[in-house]
Amino acid sequence: MAGSEQHYTLPRGSVSKPTKVLIVVAPYYKDIADELIAGATAEIEAWGATPEVIEVPGALEIPTAIAMAGRMSDYDAYVALGCVIRGETTHYDTVCNDSSRGITLLGLQGFSIGNGILTVENRDQALARARVAEQNKGGGAAAAALHLLALSRKWGASKSGVGFLPVADEASLTGKA
Repeated sequence: MAGSEQHYTLPRGSVSKPTKVLIVVAPYYKDIADELIAGATAEIEAWGATPEVIEVPGALEIPTAIAMAGRMSDYDAYVALGCVIRGETTHYDTVCNDSSRGITLLGLQGFSIGNGILTVENRDQALARARVAEQNKGGGAAAAALHLLALSRKWGASKSGVGFLPVADEASLTGKA
């Protein structure tokens, strides 16, 4: 059982400048979503960042909401939260695969996102993963987003003076027009 395994987690970091983190949650299973939000919010605040929570209808809408926020707002990082419990149809596979794919594609575009969408077989597995006192996957997703943001800020330093000069600038340096 995964709950009894020990896993390494990176040490908690902190932010050195104001940081806004958007938590996008699909509260289809409200009690599970509330636990995920509690864990994510506590982790974000422990880093010294500010969380904001918005709700969307379902897990499939989470990547779209994050993409919209990325274009239209000024968040520094994002946490995707929700729960998909296997049912009797293949809809489970579609929701799991497509929400994950959407989040991955946004991450590859440079968004700092922690994926805390639980994909489980039953409610007991979901609760064990969501509860702050147990596996705290909401907190883990928030930590992942903030660790990615820290890397983004580290590597996003100014690159002035690197590369080629435009032709006009080169002419002004040599005195040749």
